[in-house]
Amino acid sequence: MNIEPLGKTARTHTNGELTSANVGTDVVLLGWIHRIRDLGSLVFIDLRDRHGLTQVVARENEPLVNEVKRLRSEFVIAVRGKVVARAADTVNPRMKTGEIEVEASDVRLLNDAKVPPFPIADETTQASEDLRLKYRYLDLRR
Repeated sequence: MNIEPLGKTARTHTNGELTSANVGTDVVLLGWIHRIRDLGSLVFIDLRDRHGLTQVVARENEPLVNEVKRLRSEFVIAVRGKVVARAADTVNPRMKTGEIEVEASDVRLLNDAKVPPFPIADETTQASEDLRLKYRYLDLRR
């Protein structure tokens, strides 16, 4: 996970602004891991900031994939990669960035986080009402 010092101008785009017009562009994105899906040699990350979500994929680079597998939900990361068009059958029309994904070439952990007491990314939760009331500030994010 090596990205040289990022500085203040490191972010090239926000997570909600990339579209098919950006295909082929090298980008640096910063944000929280909203959701992570491990499919063995392929790992998908939904990267979130206040502007939206972008799907990041790590593949064909075994050391990078192994490092990405150690990341967890709500960790803050920086991703350097290239914007690529999604295959026609994987386009997500419900997302503004649903026509593209970022193929990661480098990932840097900026800050880890404690695992939330219940999943924040899901609309429904199996958490008890007492737990949801105790962590109301997290429950409101859903």
